[in-house]
Amino acid sequence: MNKFKFYFTVITASVLFFSCSKDDNNGIDVEPPKDYTEQYEVEKVIIEDYLKENYIVVVDKPGFPEDQDITISRIDAGQPSILSYLNATAYPKLLSRDASMNGVTYKLYYLVLRPGVGISPCNVDGVLASYKGTYLNRSAATATPPSELTATFFEELKDPQTPFSLNSVIRGWGEIFPKFKTGETPTINPNGTVTYKDFGAGVMFIPSGLAYYNLGSGGIPAYAPLVFSFKLYNIVRLDQDNDGVFSYQEDLNNDGYVYDFRNTTNYPTPPTTNPDDTDGDKIPDFLDVDDDGDNYTTRLEITKPVGINSGLSLYFPFDPIVDNPFTTVDETETKGIPRKFTGPLLNPSLPETSTNLPTPQASDYTDPSRLRRHLDANCKPPYQN
Repeated sequence: MNKFKFYFTVITASVLFFSCSKDDNNGIDVEPPKDYTEQYEVEKVIIEDYLKENYIVVVDKPGFPEDQDITISRIDAGQPSILSYLNATAYPKLLSRDASMNGVTYKLYYLVLRPGVGISPCNVDGVLASYKGTYLNRSAATATPPSELTATFFEELKDPQTPFSLNSVIRGWGEIFPKFKTGETPTINPNGTVTYKDFGAGVMFIPSGLAYYNLGSGGIPAYAPLVFSFKLYNIVRLDQDNDGVFSYQEDLNNDGYVYDFRNTTNYPTPPTTNPDDTDGDKIPDFLDVDDDGDNYTTRLEITKPVGINSGLSLYFPFDPIVDNPFTTVDETETKGIPRKFTGPLLNPSLPETSTNLPTPQASDYTDPSRLRRHLDANCKPPYQN
C-alpha cells in the first residue's frame, strides 16, 4: 500500500489577446496564429543556436537538495557547448525525439544529466517533479548591436508537494518525462523532509508549438521556445477512463506513449491505425471503456466472479501483486486479469456452452503473454471461475 496520498490540482488559465483595430461592426479582431511550420523553422534555429552558444555546469551532490542543479551560461572561455554532448557515450548526453502536432514534426532536444534508476512514467501519468523554466528570445537584428539570443527566467518549483498529470500540462513535458526514471525509494527524515536519491534529471528544450504557442502564459510571451531543467522524484499511475486498468497498462506497444488521434486540429493527418486501440474504433484503450468492442465494459470483464476471494479489490489487477512488507495491510493478489480459460470443459463429453465452459488453469492468470479477457472480443461473460 502506498504510504503517500497524492491530490491533483489542475489550474486552467485562459488568455485572450485583442488587437487595437476594430471592424466596421465594432467587433474585435483577434490576430490569427502564425503558420506552425514557418514558426517552427524560426524556433528550431533559435534552440540550436542556444545549444551551440551555451555551456552547462551541473551540481553533483547525491542526497543534497542541490543535487543536479544546473547553471547555463554563454560560452566565454572555450567551454564545451551543450550541443557537443549530442549522442555522447556518457552523461550529460544530448538526445532528441520527434513529436507530431498541428501537422508539424518537431525535433525535441533533451539533455540527460542522469537517467534515474526506478520506473518511468507514460505520457499521461502523474509526476512529482521539481523544475526551473526560462524562455528564449532573439532580439531583432540591427546594425549596432547585432541580434542577441537571451534566456529569461519565469518560474521555479524546488520542493514539489503535489504531482500533476502529464496529460494536463504542455505537450512537450509529456514527450520528455517518459525518457527518465524515478530514483530510489525516498527517505522520510525525522524533521519531515524527504530525501531523494538517484532520480532522473535533465533539461528539455521545447518549441512553442508544443507549449503555449500564440497564447503565451503569465510571464511567457507568445511564440517563445522554453527551456526546463527538472528532477523526477516520483510518479503516480493514472486511469484516464476509470475502467480499472491503469493507462500505462493500455500502452499496447509499450513505447511509453498513448495518443488520441481523433483531435483533427492537433492531428490533421492522423495515422491510419492507432497501435494502442485494440478494437479499431478510433478510441485509444486508455480512453475506451470497452477496449475490445464486445459490448461488455472493461470494468465488468475484470470484475472477480463470486468465489474469487484473494486480494483486497473486487477487480483483478493487471498482473499478480506481491505484498509490500513495509505496510500493515497484506496486498497480495495471486491472480491477474485472466485470459479465456484453457482447461478442459466442465463436462468434456458435451460441447462448450454458456453453462459448460472451459476450466481455469493457474497460467491463465499469470502467463505474461496471455491475451487478457478484456482485450479478447471472443471472451465474454458469463465466466466459469
